Amino acid sequence: MTAMSVQTAGTAAPRRRVPPVVFAAVALAGLAVSAWAPHDRTTWFLETVWVLVGLPLIALTWRRFPLTGLLCGLLAAHALVLSLGGHYTYAEVPVGDWARDTFGLERNPYDRFGHLVQGFVPAILVRELLSRTSPLRGSRWLAPLTVCACLAFSAVFEMFEWAAAVIGGHSADAFLATQGDVWDTQWDMFCALVGATVSLLLLSRVHDRHLARTVAQSV
Repeated sequence: MTAMSVQTAGTAAPRRRVPPVVFAAVALAGLAVSAWAPHDRTTWFLETVWVLVGLPLIALTWRRFPLTGLLCGLLAAHALVLSLGGHYTYAEVPVGDWARDTFGLERNPYDRFGHLVQGFVPAILVRELLSRTSPLRGSRWLAPLTVCACLAFSAVFEMFEWAAAVIGGHSADAFLATQGDVWDTQWDMFCALVGATVSLLLLSRVHDRHLARTVAQSV
């Protein structure tokens, strides 16, 4: 084996990173498709407002604060979840109806899935912000504070839904998606808690590697 081949064998080929613009294009495409003849225009706006606000905000702050590839991918996936729920309303998403009928569930579970994602994705967003803007990186407090922040966001979202119900009356039923469950609010926050906890358990080490690369490149 020649010296060149030894050097080549010992050097791993760099992994290709997905350009952030691809994730943005995916999110925008999903948003555009969901906006075409949605079940209810007001519900669509309330469900997708996070995408409508988040995409321009990320674009405006990208030069000063570029996000990791992991977080960009998760945010794009979350945008698709929100767009799908906004188009059909969470209680009437077809894939949720299929899951309900196939597994004999009492309700369309897409709303529960949406709140799991509401914990899973923001956990990495909060972890990234805290790791890069506070002394918490590497601290034992990073994980519990991240989960607490996700629970706080979930609680604020439930109050947002409550305000929509008070203002909109029966027209807010599609947005609430309680499907007759009196414990829907508690279930939503519990799902966010589970999603945030699972996210940190599965992705913390991967996220650390992405953080190291992003910080090195920005410097």
